[in-house]
Amino acid sequence: MAMVLQITTFLQQWLESRPSVKEGPKSSDPVRFGILSTAMINPAGLIHPVETHPNAVIKAIASRDVRNAQKAAKTYKIEKAYGSYEELLADPEIDAVYISLPNGMHAEWAKKALSAGKHALIEKPVSSNGDEAASIFDAAKENNKVAVEAFHWRYHPAAHVVKSLVDSGRYGRVLSTCARMTTPAGSIPKSDIRWQWDLAGGSLMDMTYTVSATRYILGAETPVNVEFAKARPLKGDGRVDEAMEARLQFETDGGLVQSDIKTDMSQSFAGRLVPRVWELPSIRIELEHATIYYYNFMMPHIYHYIQVTDKQTGQTHTQKHYSFGPSWGPRSEPWWSTYRYQLEAFVDKVTGKEPAHWISPEDSIAQMRTLDAIYVKSGLGKRPSTASAAKSG
Repeated sequence: MAMVLQITTFLQQWLESRPSVKEGPKSSDPVRFGILSTAMINPAGLIHPVETHPNAVIKAIASRDVRNAQKAAKTYKIEKAYGSYEELLADPEIDAVYISLPNGMHAEWAKKALSAGKHALIEKPVSSNGDEAASIFDAAKENNKVAVEAFHWRYHPAAHVVKSLVDSGRYGRVLSTCARMTTPAGSIPKSDIRWQWDLAGGSLMDMTYTVSATRYILGAETPVNVEFAKARPLKGDGRVDEAMEARLQFETDGGLVQSDIKTDMSQSFAGRLVPRVWELPSIRIELEHATIYYYNFMMPHIYHYIQVTDKQTGQTHTQKHYSFGPSWGPRSEPWWSTYRYQLEAFVDKVTGKEPAHWISPEDSIAQMRTLDAIYVKSGLGKRPSTASAAKSG
């Protein structure tokens, strides 16, 4: 059952990320990418988006098993396959790397890539903890290279519309938020790296989107207080959270806001029979004069809706946005995935242009500091850094 659900999820991600238009001509001087790992996220996260970007190509992919790299290279028509990450980083024809390794390996290989003169697009979460995040961006600054956390959802026009509705002042100040993300029990095999403590696994780490969405909507950094954090430990390894619930308090321009977070990588079936596949990532924002509900904020290019309910009239208005928006304007296409929008911004940044949207180093560091605070409050402690995890393993 676990494998069936896992494959179904992958196929949906793969199919929905494929562009609906044919690959166009490339520029004479594109940004040349290398990919570190043969992770399942690669097609959606970079390979398909690159197909329709005129100024990006993928030149190489690396795995610790060269056979895996060769298989992926053949499947996706990538020129070079390497049997080690070091070989790819030593390739002078690579300008930037996409790091889709397990969480616990992000900081180590991001810093190695930056030191090798490569820009780095780093899968979320950017690191295992706040200290590691800070070290990544210190390395980026020292080497004058771009490093960014791949929170793809943040680049989609729908997210910018929700943010603009909240910031408009039309509905008064924010009173509270509630963000949740769940996966049906059995959809993630117990052998999956997301359950491994030494690789910074756990539901809050994998479903960090909930904290990202909360902080983005509020324009907040770290919470002033974690009122409570309750983890449901994984059977067999109590250091890993199978689920996490937390209540945070953020200081905003409009005052103190209470924010609830829920993540669950093994959500029980409805009636013990039906997987709750309809429970896509969502955030509810309570304001003085309205309630805003953003459904499927993680993958809005597949499907989403934004509901605004006026508390005075009781009327609900529903809207959807696949292009334009307050950030992108006409420079967007309705068939672009969140990853395609992200690639557009990354290539702009690397080539010296001003991206329509960007996630700052300070933002990513604050994101990881927030996760640290939740883990500490829960009693599990923050996720280990690469070196300490290796010594404990």
